[in-house]
Amino acid sequence: MERRKFLKQASMTTAALAVGGRSAATNPATTQPIAPLKPVYREKETGHAAPQDHGKALVNPGMGWTMHFYSNVPQNYGSKLEPSDTLDYFPGLSTVYLRLPWSFIEPEEGRFNWEMLDTPAQRWIEKGKKTAFRITSTESWTRFGTPEWVFRAGAKYEEGDDYWEPDYGDPIFLEKMENFVSAMAKRYDDESGTAFVDLGHFGLWGEGHTRMVAKYGNSWALEAKKKHIDIYCRHFKKTLLCLSDDYTGSNQPNEHFAITDYAFLRGVSLRDDSILVDPPPNSWYHSKMAQFFWPSLPVILEHEHYGSSVKRGAWDRELLLQSVEDYHASYMSIHWWPEILLEENREVIDRINRRMGYRLQMKDMQWPDSVPTGEPFTIRSQWCNAGVAPCYGGGYPCFTLKDDKGGIVAVLTDTSFDVKTLPVAPPGEASASSLTSSFSVAPAFGRFSRACQPGTYDLFFSVGKLNGTPLYELPYAESDGHKRYHAGRITLTERNV
Repeated sequence: MERRKFLKQASMTTAALAVGGRSAATNPATTQPIAPLKPVYREKETGHAAPQDHGKALVNPGMGWTMHFYSNVPQNYGSKLEPSDTLDYFPGLSTVYLRLPWSFIEPEEGRFNWEMLDTPAQRWIEKGKKTAFRITSTESWTRFGTPEWVFRAGAKYEEGDDYWEPDYGDPIFLEKMENFVSAMAKRYDDESGTAFVDLGHFGLWGEGHTRMVAKYGNSWALEAKKKHIDIYCRHFKKTLLCLSDDYTGSNQPNEHFAITDYAFLRGVSLRDDSILVDPPPNSWYHSKMAQFFWPSLPVILEHEHYGSSVKRGAWDRELLLQSVEDYHASYMSIHWWPEILLEENREVIDRINRRMGYRLQMKDMQWPDSVPTGEPFTIRSQWCNAGVAPCYGGGYPCFTLKDDKGGIVAVLTDTSFDVKTLPVAPPGEASASSLTSSFSVAPAFGRFSRACQPGTYDLFFSVGKLNGTPLYELPYAESDGHKRYHAGRITLTERNV
């Protein structure tokens, strides 16, 4: 979506023309049903479907597990994977995450080593998955997270025994950084291939930790952080941008901070990099802050390196699940050797997959067994979201008729009901919104097209674009392979004259 100031979620549209007819939906805010268009004939016998959620992981836009292929150090954690290994066995994996120092990608000014990012990215993109990025300017394990040529150009820095830290507000540093961000955006500001981009040029590991505050003060840090946000927002117009919670301080629990409020107003979301770093009761600090973000922007969680968390006594499977609930998280990291993380935590990973992000369910559906071609009829359905977060991208229920050869006979989209308005709730408490949709099957084509000849057809339901293209995987088994799910059969009869 275009970069802009995010507003509160729009309320549900009440009545609007649908492809083929009108509809009525129950408005969650008022629970007052809108009167449907009445059919001109009486529905006698009714088809019915109440599919059961299969409980498996779904891979959908704007949510899922993110694999740390590079976790600052290039050897962690994709280095043991074969080029053909894209972790297809890991349930719910949607994104490969690439986090590296700036110096690795632009070793000389204007000369870029993009293949270090493009090579693993294309492995996942080829499988229909997405990529995410963080490029950092300060690392604890290498002297030059920022390329040395930036300092030689005159950018100020503090020279430490372990690493050199740039003055993040220095004009020369900001100029060189913006040149890089501009080049990066030209390559990766693409919703179709990029899930999100972290703001990574401020602080150690891109998390906002800096020794510079002692020298320049907190007001300097706030203004410098704002400049970094502005630079990324100037160049990334389509892709979700994210700010580490540690920009506020790693262990300061509060709901509002000046820098995160500023990020939100720029349409930048929240990423918590500190899940299960410390043992309970300090397993995380900023779930209250997330309440400001999650109603309109996806929240991203990164748990501590799994092995380190276990060694520190901080790892707790139930708390990992609870963090998803508390933050209403859309993404969670795979921050270790993936096969080990899955083998030792599969049960909780499966449970997280049933809650993380959104989980659209069609709970019940009724329709007439037979319909005269060209005459109005109704489909009544119930929809809910069993996940912890809204379906931010939105979408519309669609009902598709197919013949015995799998050919599409009719596409009936209800444009009055956007699934992003479905409320979220605690586990097992999601309420269903009722939808009454009125359609007519191709009244203009009846005489001229073989597509709508009288006969019995398979009826499918899906959620997707206004034009009926399915976007979202739903938790049901009987699919046509294109995210449409079988409900039953419907007969088209000769039109009454």
